[in-house]
Amino acid sequence: MSSIPLTPSNLDLHDLGVAQLAAKLAAGDISSVEVTQHFLNRIGQHAGLGAFLALDADVSLAQARAADARLAAGERTPLLGVPLAHKDVFVTRDFPTTAGSKMLANYRSPFDATVVSRLGVGPGGAGMVTLGKLNCDEFAMGSGNENSAYQKVQNPWDTSRVPGGSSGGSAAAVAARLVPAATGTDTGGSIRQPASLTGITGIKPTYGRCSRYGMVAFASSLDQAGPMARSALDCALLLSAMAGPDPDRDSTSLDMPAVDYATDLIAARTDGTSAKPLKGLRIGLPTQFFGAGCAPDVLAAVRGALSEFEKLGATLVDVSLPLTELSIPVYYVIAPAEASSNLSRFDGVRYGHRAAHYTDLTDMYKKSRSEGFGDEATRRIMIGTYVLSHGYYDAYYLKAQKIRRLIAQDFQTAFAQCDVIAGPVSPTVAWKIGEKSDDPVASYLADIYTLSSSLAGLPGMSVPAGFGAGGMPVGLQLIGNYFKEAQLLGAAHQFQLATDWHQKAPGISA
Repeated sequence: MSSIPLTPSNLDLHDLGVAQLAAKLAAGDISSVEVTQHFLNRIGQHAGLGAFLALDADVSLAQARAADARLAAGERTPLLGVPLAHKDVFVTRDFPTTAGSKMLANYRSPFDATVVSRLGVGPGGAGMVTLGKLNCDEFAMGSGNENSAYQKVQNPWDTSRVPGGSSGGSAAAVAARLVPAATGTDTGGSIRQPASLTGITGIKPTYGRCSRYGMVAFASSLDQAGPMARSALDCALLLSAMAGPDPDRDSTSLDMPAVDYATDLIAARTDGTSAKPLKGLRIGLPTQFFGAGCAPDVLAAVRGALSEFEKLGATLVDVSLPLTELSIPVYYVIAPAEASSNLSRFDGVRYGHRAAHYTDLTDMYKKSRSEGFGDEATRRIMIGTYVLSHGYYDAYYLKAQKIRRLIAQDFQTAFAQCDVIAGPVSPTVAWKIGEKSDDPVASYLADIYTLSSSLAGLPGMSVPAGFGAGGMPVGLQLIGNYFKEAQLLGAAHQFQLATDWHQKAPGISA
């Protein structure tokens, strides 16, 4: 099914994706100021979703005027003048950065994160306009966006349900058409899982594709930035601007040139001349992803999407990822260990929350950290400190790292038999707000299908694939081998040319 035709009778600015808005801006049909004001108005109308933590209309409109000036001067770049919003773990000069925590309440960074500057209207940037900062689980620790210190985010498909996490504010804002696109971060599934639960598209690139400079660190060997938008094409446009080496500021960034992920997608034929555009693509189905642990409604939607891939010419093959079940214990040793180290910098001395009353330095540390960190952040810091402590390092952390290597090898064995791995993103559709609050482990289990690829550092994405119980969205996960983002985006784009799941919107979007 082709895209909905854009006619005056059915056209509204928030109905347009990134590529469509960019085309209209380049043609002079609309101005960036008009687009920006439109989305600012929508954000105000739907403030109850809890998606935004910071807004500044004056800053956003000033950026829009700068974009319009570049357009008037004849500049034409793929994203110029299009608005977006950033997950509140990317530091920004023009907006406060809290990482969803009281520890960083009212903090303002003296610089922009690399991802922010590459996308922004400043020198060398892609020219996108920042609408504000998006809510998230505290320090990106969570699967439901219920761990924010400020407000819970609601799923626009059913406001009694979670949007997923930790990038829940980003997912909810895109799904509700409050923004055309947003940035997110994925440590163990925090782009893919909320994208799945809200019916949008999101991609986590290979670890190191996007600079982590200016990203508030959670687990440094896992954290990775990525785009969240309506379609694979929109994500490709953003990722093309976001990715690329940053050797002077992030030693973990890959020494690989930036890639234009969008050109081939834009050129894809939709007139029927290529009836089997995915002919030859082998899609691996891990038996561990399709067992009793996944809800029947989710499996039905995923299998329906895979049938569509078969119609497009792809071949389905069975593969195995035998250590999948160990990804949860491995992740919840490694990630908290790295978090305990990264979050030690928040001590009330240099920046961040400081207790008002204390008797000595030790008392200040204790009170500042107890007051500044929420329950989940505290839990992970304590777990991480424990597994790194003398006498437990070898038994927990070192062993987890060894299993992590074996998990990565499982994927390479599977990729010898296939090109792309597919399956569900989440074992269920979005759950009710508060449903898992008393059982952190139940929330951790929601990431069973995303953690293993994160541990391996592989690229993965969520593509809208239908609906499950309660009319809630279901995402199809596609996992590629290292540096195969273009292949993932291409496969997702062909699927989206043939289906319209990515065009579905919740009632709140009207």
